[in-house]
Amino acid sequence: MPRVVGVDPGTVTFDLCGLEDGRPFLHCSMPSETARDPRDLVERLAAARPLDLIAAPSGYGLPLVGLDQVTERDLDLFVLVRPEDRGDPELVGSLRPMVRLMRSRGLPGVFLPGVVHLATVPAHRKVNRIDLGTADKVCVAALGIWDQARRLAIAPSETAFILLELGGAFTAAVAVHGGRIVDGIGGTGGGLGYRSLGALDGEVGYVLGRVSKRALFTGGASFVAGTLDDPGLWLERAASEPRARTAWLAYLESANKMVASLGVSVPEPREVLLSGRLSRVPEIARAFAEGLQRVAPVSVLTGLVPGCKEGAQGAAILADGLAGGPNAPLVEALRLREANGTVLDHLYMAGSDAVRRAFGVG
Repeated sequence: MPRVVGVDPGTVTFDLCGLEDGRPFLHCSMPSETARDPRDLVERLAAARPLDLIAAPSGYGLPLVGLDQVTERDLDLFVLVRPEDRGDPELVGSLRPMVRLMRSRGLPGVFLPGVVHLATVPAHRKVNRIDLGTADKVCVAALGIWDQARRLAIAPSETAFILLELGGAFTAAVAVHGGRIVDGIGGTGGGLGYRSLGALDGEVGYVLGRVSKRALFTGGASFVAGTLDDPGLWLERAASEPRARTAWLAYLESANKMVASLGVSVPEPREVLLSGRLSRVPEIARAFAEGLQRVAPVSVLTGLVPGCKEGAQGAAILADGLAGGPNAPLVEALRLREANGTVLDHLYMAGSDAVRRAFGVG
């Protein structure tokens, strides 16, 4: 009866989800600003002991590296911040200190892979890509596999869907076929996000010059609209305000294009699954459902625990499966233990070798 916890370090909130023998026993959420001091989070984890495993906050991902084995190079790779910026707490956030605190408390943790680490994604889909989906997107896809298998009464290995994550900052999408992740479009490589610009036009990158990490969190729909603090009011404003309407149409259409492009990798999905903070706004979910019905039936991912982010729930499911719990067949279908490499392994453009050296990748 494994007792595990999954952690999702999101842009808007940090969430924890605990499972004991596959059933929830813990869930909590706190604003990410509050979580910049990770002591409270780590104390909550310590208070949940005894624990068999924690799916630790994993950023861009590591191939199932244990908390007691993680190196400084590993930490550099999963936060993916240039050497000259690593002293900036705004960019690194609380991930490094949280990892160190967890280790000092002797907590049993593992770092989960991102989409680019997965052996189930063919190498040709990784060419010149880092962000095919961060580790939390792998977790949300795992929750999607769990959810679809349960609702349709099928094995995890029979699931097939395109997941569209409408997050509080980024928009991402993951393709699942036969219970395996086969493709993905990460939040910095895809459509317009609520806060993030998504894929950066190469010429825009050139004229901007050296693109900062902070810039990746700007240029999204809320910037286009000129402040949209409450996404629940978005469609109402779009009816009368030109900038809000432009933002909405760009957001809606670019996300639809992401789903359409992943149809190449999963030509006959059973469903399109919506997840993320904005999918919980009824008007937004309804608009996406209407547009995506032509691809497959659309469902909003609900999961195990209302009010707990999908990434934390999926992380807990993966921790449960890795610890030999009821979700072990799901982990086997994902072939999670075959994850390998680094996020920098598939870069071929000028300057790639210098980037790898800067991150200690041989």
